[in-house]
Amino acid sequence: MLNCCSIRSFATRRRAIGTGLALIVLVLLIVTLALDRLNPPLLDRARHTSALALDRQDRILRGFTTAQGTWRLPARAAEVDPLYLQMLLAYEDQRFATHPGVDPLAVGRALGQWLTHDRIVSGASTLTMQTARLLEPHPRTLAGKFGEMLRALQLERRYRKDQILDFYLTLAPYGGNLEGVRAAALAWFGKEPIRLTAAEAALLVVLPQAPSWLRPDRFPDRARAARDKVLVRMGQLGVLSEQQVTEARQEPLPVQRRALPFLAPHLADRLRNLRPEATDHRTFIDRSLQQNLETLARQQQSGLEPHSSMAALVVAHRDRRVLAYLGTSDFFDPRRAGQVDMTQAIRSPGSTLKPLVYGFGFDDLLIHPETLLEDTPTRFGGYSPTNFHHTYAGQLTVREALQQSLNIPAVAVLEQVGPGRVAARLRKVGLPLHWNATHPQPGLPLVLGGVGMTLEELTTLYTGIANGGQIAPLRFSPDDPEAPGRPLLTEMACWYLNEILRSAPPPQNIPTAGSLARPRAIAYKTGTSYGFRDAWALGFDDDYTVGVWVGRPDGSPSPGHYGRNTAAPLLFRVFDLLPEPAARRWVAPPAGVLQVSREQLPERLRYFHTRPTRDSAGVPLLSITFPVGGSTVELPDRGKGLAELPLAAKGGVKPLRWLVNGRPLAAADWRREAFWLPDGEGVARITVLDQAGQTAGAEVWISRGK
Repeated sequence: MLNCCSIRSFATRRRAIGTGLALIVLVLLIVTLALDRLNPPLLDRARHTSALALDRQDRILRGFTTAQGTWRLPARAAEVDPLYLQMLLAYEDQRFATHPGVDPLAVGRALGQWLTHDRIVSGASTLTMQTARLLEPHPRTLAGKFGEMLRALQLERRYRKDQILDFYLTLAPYGGNLEGVRAAALAWFGKEPIRLTAAEAALLVVLPQAPSWLRPDRFPDRARAARDKVLVRMGQLGVLSEQQVTEARQEPLPVQRRALPFLAPHLADRLRNLRPEATDHRTFIDRSLQQNLETLARQQQSGLEPHSSMAALVVAHRDRRVLAYLGTSDFFDPRRAGQVDMTQAIRSPGSTLKPLVYGFGFDDLLIHPETLLEDTPTRFGGYSPTNFHHTYAGQLTVREALQQSLNIPAVAVLEQVGPGRVAARLRKVGLPLHWNATHPQPGLPLVLGGVGMTLEELTTLYTGIANGGQIAPLRFSPDDPEAPGRPLLTEMACWYLNEILRSAPPPQNIPTAGSLARPRAIAYKTGTSYGFRDAWALGFDDDYTVGVWVGRPDGSPSPGHYGRNTAAPLLFRVFDLLPEPAARRWVAPPAGVLQVSREQLPERLRYFHTRPTRDSAGVPLLSITFPVGGSTVELPDRGKGLAELPLAAKGGVKPLRWLVNGRPLAAADWRREAFWLPDGEGVARITVLDQAGQTAGAEVWISRGK
């Protein structure tokens, strides 16, 4: 039995504790009310979070550490697994919903244990007090604890419970430079905290108590013991069933910290440089598409030289939203200058401007897709262009010339359209060409890549062609307004270009549209800059525009790599990543379109007359004497086929070169008389060229003689 002295001593101690508690609470209230207005809580740490680039669904693409080098991601209670929140409150602060920031019962218990045992047995920190310490870090002293209480009362007076919880979820430490439950869930489990297992939630509950001491990648035994302690406690409190506790304790711990999301890094850099003060940079990026595109690029770069890279843009061309943005194939590869954004690098566009030049020709009524023109050696003043393969096709249609990307016909059309006019029109719609400052304006080499453009500019151009000739800037973020388009080409010209480029044969090893169950009709054009420095492919279908560049960022050559064999296959594979095309619906051609054969064209559109400047003074005029153009030639049947057709010319400078239907005859027939063996009846387009650059042509009908 207790004696009277012991009872009086215990009662005295209880009165002392009660009086002490009352005095503490009274002092706290008086001081809090007095200082609240003079010294409000500082929220800078909660507000200065990591800047984030977000996809179109507000998922993280890439984050940036804070000025202090920490990953501090904003988190809200509404975006965290309810089980985690329930476990957190049950373990750390069961009366969080009711106390005013300081829990008198917890303080009384802690003081009583201290007085009884002459040492601290348990703490009295509420989540609000922990939040106050996270907002304003300070040494863990008695004075510091008193300051925490004051700040906790201030926080409770000024903010709702859910807001205080948001501060904690954003600032709590989780080991290394991780702050906040969102950063912790991504780093330790590779996922957002909206869905957590019981074991994952328990680890995130206990880690902030000793983040360095309990890191699972460094001290797995300690981390497991601490996690299991939380799980057992949750079982005792009825938060988890006995079976849930048993199963959760068997779940393995994360043994390695994961990298935080790192997608579209160049776009993230770009948006952050535009708005360095912002913390959220929203984009139109489709996260899955971006991830697949970056994976494809890493796979494809194995077929390139060690210093080569690639870049790509994917645009939903109706509203010009950029859905995927690949600045280089490997951001972290210094050999490939991975941190240089090649979508904005000025490079030679090769032949990718040819559709634009032909489009101006269509608008000027100089040409039609079925107009015949000449692909023969031609001099334009002091400029003598050659074709990529150093061969000539002779007489062919505009359609064939564009699909085969022949140089001389494109230069001939540009010579009449005017390179200065092309440059001025592009500048007017916001796509200025870049060229050597020593020249006042670009010349005829413009159409063969003799200027500079970026992948972004070229993709903007082709997006405009897909939109009927209306040019407007690409949109990378919802902050970018949807600007009205400025006209560059007519709908008629774009319809012709679309129809020609869609029917171009696909690159090697790419299935033809006819072999697919649901074909995607892609209008595309390739390009290669001088010296194999840049390989391009740009294309569009009914919904998307894709631009691809492949090359070496330092501008050095990549022999053997050109648009058709390097960039075009990648372009088609990018289209394969896009949603399956819907069934195409027939759309009436716009006004001005002539869907007729060459024979039905107006006379002036049947043949395009090149205006070259040749050094031909004193040179006899070259002409074909047989067969006569426009005639029908009957050839006898020799049993194994038709007889040879004799060809004859006069004038010109030998040697002469003969082409029939675009195919050159053998070198032995490079003379004034030659013979061609037909493979059957039909039209034969005959062209002869001389050493001085003159050309003559004739078109005849070959028939079988009776």
